[in-house]
Amino acid sequence: QVHLVEVGGGSVQSGGSLRLSCAASSGYSYSGYCMGWFRQAPGKEREVIANIDLGKANYADSVKGRFTISQDAGKTTLILEMHSLKPEDTAMYHCAAEKGTDCFRRGYPSFNAYEYHYWGQGTQVTVSS
Repeated sequence: QVHLVEVGGGSVQSGGSLRLSCAASSGYSYSGYCMGWFRQAPGKEREVIANIDLGKANYADSVKGRFTISQDAGKTTLILEMHSLKPEDTAMYHCAAEKGTDCFRRGYPSFNAYEYHYWGQGTQVTVSS
C-alpha cells in the first residue's frame, strides 16, 4: 500500500504561485503507479487537474499553461508548480496513485478519480482576489 503526503499549500493573492509536492511515505517509490493531482472545492466534485506517466503529462483545460506536473527521476516525489493563480483555483488539492497495471493497459493515466487507488490527505490552496 502506498501512503502519500502532500505539502506546500497555503494562501496567496491572485496571480501568485505555489509549489505542491507529494511524497510517498518512507521514501517509497511509486514507479509502479501513474500519478495525478486532483482538487475539490466546497460543494463541487473532485476533479483531475493533471496526471503523469507513460512519458507524458496531461492537464485539465482550466489549468493548462499555468500548472506543471513533474516527478523526480526516482519517482519518490510528485510536484505541481502552480502559477498565475486565480480565486477559482481555491480548493483542497490531493495527489493520487493509480495502479500501473491499469494505466499501462489503458495506455494513459486515468482522468477519473474512482480509478485511483491511493490518496493523500490533501493540502489547502486559497487564492484571494
